[in-house]
This record gives sequence, C-alpha cells and structure tokens, in this order.
Amino acid sequence: MAKYRICLIEGDGIGHEVIPATRRLLDAAGVDAEYVVAEAGYEYYLDHGTSVPQATYDAVENTDATLFGAATSPSGEKPPGFFGAIRHLRQKYSLYANVRPTKTRPVPGAYENVDLVIVRENTQGLYVEQERRYGDTAIADTVITKDASAKIGKFAIELAQKRRKQLTVVHKANVLPVTQGLFLNTILDLAKPVTDVKTSTMIVDNAAMQLVRNPSQFDVMVMTNMFGDILSDLAAGLVGGLGIAASGNVGDKFGIFESVHGSAPDIAGQGIANPTASMLAAVLMLDHIGAHDEARRIDAAVSIVLAEGPRTRDLGGTAGTKDFTDAVIAKLA
Repeated sequence: MAKYRICLIEGDGIGHEVIPATRRLLDAAGVDAEYVVAEAGYEYYLDHGTSVPQATYDAVENTDATLFGAATSPSGEKPPGFFGAIRHLRQKYSLYANVRPTKTRPVPGAYENVDLVIVRENTQGLYVEQERRYGDTAIADTVITKDASAKIGKFAIELAQKRRKQLTVVHKANVLPVTQGLFLNTILDLAKPVTDVKTSTMIVDNAAMQLVRNPSQFDVMVMTNMFGDILSDLAAGLVGGLGIAASGNVGDKFGIFESVHGSAPDIAGQGIANPTASMLAAVLMLDHIGAHDEARRIDAAVSIVLAEGPRTRDLGGTAGTKDFTDAVIAKLA
C-alpha cells in the first residue's frame, strides 16, 4: 500500500501538460504515492454545467494533498452556474493561508538574494465576491473578521519562527482603519508576546516599492487577500516570472498546491509550457505531507536545470515541456 494518496487535478489549458510532467517527476523521484485523478475548471463546466463535480470533492477529502494545474476564469459576466474552481475550493475547505515562496533561482534577470514568503489571507477581503450594482454605481463588500485575521497571523508567526524570525505585516490601515485596522491590530496583538520574532508593519504601497528596491530585506510578509494576490505576482516578477511561481493553499485539514500561472490557452496543446511552477508546487506539497527528502531532491534538480539548461521559451530557451522534464529527471541523482 502506498504511503501517500495524492489527488491530481489538471484543470484547464496547459494544466493538461504540466501536471502529467510533474507526475513523471514525482515517480522518478521515488515518491511512494497512489494518485487519484479528478476534474475541475472551466472546460469541465462547459461539458457538464458545473465547475467541480462531487467526485472531485470526494478525491480532495480522501487524499493527503491535492496538486492543481491551471484554471481558466472568463472575464466579464460569468456564465450561468459557473464559479472559479480554485477559489471555490479554497472557500469550501477553509484553506485560509495562501503561501507564496519567492526565492532567487538561476534564471536570466532574477534579483539576487531574494528569499521571502508572502502569506496571504485566502478566504476574506474583497474576494468574498459580494458585489452589487445600482444603475451606474457598483459596490463590493470587503469582509475582515478577527477570527480569520488571528488564524493567518498565527500561521505567519509560526512560519517566521521556522525561518529567519522576521515578520512584516502589510496593511492599509491609514486609509481603511476599520477593516485593515482590525487585521493589523489582531496580528500585532498575537505577535507581541512572541519575543523571538521581530515584527514590523508596512503600508502596502510602500511594500510594493520596497519589494522592487530591496526585496532581500523581507522574510515573511502577511497581508489581506487582494494585497497578497497583487504583491505575490510582483514578487514573482523579481525572480523569473509566473512560470516558476508556486503556491500552497493550506487549512487546518486540507492542502491544495498549485502553479500560479494561468491556463495559457494561447500555447495550450503545443508541448511548450514551462512545468517548473507545477514542479515547485509539488515540492511544497511534499513538504506539507512529510516527504521532505523527495522534496529536496526535486527542488535541487529543478534549480540545476534552470542554471544549466535546457530552459523553456519563457526563460529564453527553446526546450519543450518534455525536454525540460527529461532534464530534471536526469538530474535527480
């Protein structure tokens, strides 16, 4: 019997390419896993009228962790009955922590000495999607609760304790003292007795500038949902872009790990997608379930190939998905 059970959801577009490539790598690395393949996303909605079937809920709930490929979310007015699969799963399973590591990799144009983690509150803020319109006026609610702020604050503090013991709480309480103030003060109250972590605060617009000017000053950064969505993509741009950006959606019981890039319909099916982000998401997943040795081997092999080549087109090379995956597998030893 396999040691781990892992749910694989390819999703949309290039998800059908990067997830199989990552599974090949997991097998080559000797991960003792049984895989449960499930479906979700816009393509599934178009065929079946729902974004996530019951079978996928069952798979997520009865495995140790889930690896998700990519999701299409059409802009503008959503089709009847459609909902964004990954956002829905985050809410359904209370995956309150979105964890986005940003680390310098050996790719062209990357900033040096970047090693930070953005911890984004994943269930509230403006992303509760409570919008309404009155004629030419549109209003969106933002929801911040003390309970959710305390959960993400505790998660970020504990992560900082495991890393370099530095926490930055990013906020906009100077303009939004009620909502952002509740988030900020809840975390500061939690951090006050934790003497081994140096906790500071930073207004979000200054944080954006400081990330560009001197990202190496940061260790763990914690913020509300939309700020985390924006700044984590900015941080990814410092080290090579979304093609190598991975994230984890973590709650008290479940974890769903994903590449940050979209479904890239313009290149889907051509065999040229960069699987690095999916592979690094798998590293986060393996660490989450306790397969640390396999995680370190995969992480090291990916970095070697990023340094030596072959690289995919988004990183200035010519390799396709299979070529890159073959090279990473060859470096596992």
